[in-house]
Amino acid sequence: MIAHLRGTLLEKHPHQAIVDCQGVGYDVAIPVSTYTRLPDAGGEVQLRIHTSVREDAIQLFGFFSAEEKQLFEKLITVSGIGAKLALTALSGLPTADLAAAIRGGEVTLLTRIPGVGKKTAERMILELRDKIDALPGGTAKSLAAAAPVSEVEADIISALVNLGSPRPAAEAAVRKARTTIPGDDFEPLFRRALELVR
Repeated sequence: MIAHLRGTLLEKHPHQAIVDCQGVGYDVAIPVSTYTRLPDAGGEVQLRIHTSVREDAIQLFGFFSAEEKQLFEKLITVSGIGAKLALTALSGLPTADLAAAIRGGEVTLLTRIPGVGKKTAERMILELRDKIDALPGGTAKSLAAAAPVSEVEADIISALVNLGSPRPAAEAAVRKARTTIPGDDFEPLFRRALELVR
């Protein structure tokens, strides 16, 4: 079972990284929180890996930090939450804030994550509240990070579409987010657009 990859980053996208390890390219699904911390293509990268083996596929899920991986593995134990929705949850809130929202019973905040309805949020809280440790920096106050953002609309629209948003809605959300968040960083604009697209 693959638990860790170290190699050269060949490509990166908001939900995917391709890592070359001694001539073998591994296709790894990642959350946006990991994407924003990856080096440019050609740089060396290390990812913690969760390997999912099903009858029809072997999938690799990669995380920059141990906390992300641990939270992902807890999320997929919740009834009704698969790997894709768990990645969406990690993309929708910073890891510390997501942990704080679950521990604090913040149903309203959790339902602002695309694909998470009230029942799913309540199950997350019920099943994980006592299993998740508080992480430093968690406030569970907002989906939008208050930081400047930039010219990465195409990547953000692609990320929103991958999360299940119709392209016109994704484009409109990015335009609205742009009016309140100027700057050069992917993550704050993405989180604001994610909040607006619902």
